[in-house]
Amino acid sequence: QVQLVESGGGLVQAGGSLRLSCAASGIIFSIDTMGWYRQAPGKQREFVASINSGGSAKYADSVTGRFAISRDNAKNTVYLQMNSLKPEDTAVYSCYITVARDYWGQGTQVTVSS
Repeated sequence: QVQLVESGGGLVQAGGSLRLSCAASGIIFSIDTMGWYRQAPGKQREFVASINSGGSAKYADSVTGRFAISRDNAKNTVYLQMNSLKPEDTAVYSCYITVARDYWGQGTQVTVSS
C-alpha cells in the first residue's frame, strides 16, 4: 500500500523559511512526478511546484524565486524549501506522486504570521 508522509510544517514569521518533506513508502515502480499543492481556507487547491524523474521543475508564479523543489529518488522523498515566506503562503500543503496514478499525502499546515 502506497503511503505518503509529510513533515516540516509549522508556524513562521513573514520573511522566514520552512522546509517540507514528503516520504513515500510502498512504492514498487519508479516515481514519475512528485510535487506539492496547497489549499488556503476558503480557497481552491492550487498548484505549487512539481519535479519530474529527470529533475525538471515547475513552479507557480506566486512562488517562483522563493520556493525550491527537489527530490531524492533513493529515498522516494520530495522536498519543498520555502524562503521569504509571506502571510499569503498560509495553507495546508499536500504532496503527491505519480506512479501510474496520483497518490496524495494527508497535508501539513503552514502558517505565516505578519
